[in-house]
Amino acid sequence: MKWIPKFNSSNYLRVIFIIAIFILLFLSSIAYKHNRDLNESSKLLMHTYEINIELERLMSAIKDAETGQRGFMITRNHRFLTPYLFSRDKVNTSFVALKKLTADNPTQKQNLNKLFKLIIQRYVSFENCLKYSAPKTYDKRKLDNHMFGGRILMENIRFKVDEMNDIEKSFLQKSLKKYDEEISLGPILSISLFLAALSFILLAYRQISKDLERLKIYNKKLLISSGLIAESEVIGKFSTWQWDLDTDKIDYSDNQFRLLGFRPNAFVPNKDSFLNFVHPEDQEAIAASMEGIINNKELPFIYYKIIHPNDEIRYFKSTGKLLEDQHGSKILLGINFDITDEHLLNIELQERNNELEKSNKELASFNHVASHDLQEPLRKIQTFISRISDADKAAMSDSAKEYILKIETSAKRMRVLIDDLLLFSKTNTTKKEFIKSDLNELLENAKSELAVIIDEKKGSIKVDKLPKLQVIPYQIEQLFINLIGNSLKYSQPGTAPQININCDKILSNEYPELIDLPFKKFYKITFTDNGLGFDPQFKDNIFVLFQRLHSKTDYPGTGIGLAICKKIVENHKGYITADSEPGKGSIFTVFLPE
Repeated sequence: MKWIPKFNSSNYLRVIFIIAIFILLFLSSIAYKHNRDLNESSKLLMHTYEINIELERLMSAIKDAETGQRGFMITRNHRFLTPYLFSRDKVNTSFVALKKLTADNPTQKQNLNKLFKLIIQRYVSFENCLKYSAPKTYDKRKLDNHMFGGRILMENIRFKVDEMNDIEKSFLQKSLKKYDEEISLGPILSISLFLAALSFILLAYRQISKDLERLKIYNKKLLISSGLIAESEVIGKFSTWQWDLDTDKIDYSDNQFRLLGFRPNAFVPNKDSFLNFVHPEDQEAIAASMEGIINNKELPFIYYKIIHPNDEIRYFKSTGKLLEDQHGSKILLGINFDITDEHLLNIELQERNNELEKSNKELASFNHVASHDLQEPLRKIQTFISRISDADKAAMSDSAKEYILKIETSAKRMRVLIDDLLLFSKTNTTKKEFIKSDLNELLENAKSELAVIIDEKKGSIKVDKLPKLQVIPYQIEQLFINLIGNSLKYSQPGTAPQININCDKILSNEYPELIDLPFKKFYKITFTDNGLGFDPQFKDNIFVLFQRLHSKTDYPGTGIGLAICKKIVENHKGYITADSEPGKGSIFTVFLPE
């Protein structure tokens, strides 16, 4: 620029100034036009990118549904239906977004409608596959047809998605070509265009930064979606695997490596490497099951042990199913479950059962002692006392007579106690054989058993009609005897006992504080009397073995009768309650399931 000072003409300076201004205006207009074209291209790029993302989401949702369907068909576990059920909402969301994005393109709108029809057909195919794979409606021919048709529909869906992507790419390429033609300026304007291009780059950098942020958000959502299945395997302690029988290639999920005691992809999975992890006792059975997969076309549940690298033994169960695509390729889909915790729990339960069986044997020994060894000396005591004649008693002192009377009374109480204990033990140990019985007949038998004491006390019993139920007859009869006998025993002096027995049919939901079985039908049988009653604070204690509310000198008994009642009701999976107030009688309520 050293030559400029040589020119002194102000007109020339004016011309230069005007030219400079013209050039600046020209460059500004070019920069503005190119900037606008760049913005339009960026918008078109984002538009194409958003359509591609939504189409990928659409395909991902359908693939999730297909994966969930396969998992459910293999395991019949409803947890695998979760991605299938939620996929419809995802498909609808993507379809709404795509409809907005293609609103200005008739061709894409038409393609989108065709794509949605194919997706609807695919979900119909999903439902048919689930229907004909169910045990009750299983139909192999129809299932194969729908599986084959579903794969064809999936190919058509992929083709339509690719077609829409190609159209978007074509629009993008045309716009970019037009932009390239307009931006190709001569070398004279290169410097000026460089500055303009720099401005565009800065603007583009800003826009690209925004796009990258949006892309990170989209990628994060995709990672979360794809990671849910992997996390569910870790939480549920199961894994999945695929075995391509044509290429003999096996693919493990990440959790399969973890279940074997390794990091994901720590080794190349194959048939022989898996057998190396199997316990020697189970290797032959596992090898045989692998050989039988092709013939049986499925792998039924098989249980075996795995040895970890640290020599820890884990217990597994596996299942699988053989699938064949339209090209004849055979792929075995399988699931492994780590059931070590369940196995150890079963062992613990078995040990407890053994202890319970041992306890039952000891109880049986006690029954034998109570029914033979204890009763024999008791019979002798009663026999020897009965042989003391009145003449012998007359020769005794008053204190000796009192002792003899106490011995006789104690022997009788001992007899009643042994009999009650045997009866209580019988309700625990005897075989529980349930028979459809008329409770009215069992109640009449109980009344006949108590006829003498009913007549002595001039008692009356009013009874509603009772149902026919599956019960242990002699135990229900004993229940009636004990409850009615209890009302007769604790009647008020000088008052004839009145006993009302009512029966109603109820739902368990009416008594949630007592019955924890929702919507279960029960018969509620109440025994109401006008006896002495008792303090309600003891309404639970009276069902405890040997618990008495009165002195044995006032009312004879052992405190076992109501404990027997509770045990009988529990044997019938029922409930029993008591309620009372002193001097106002008692109410015993029995709940027996229908």
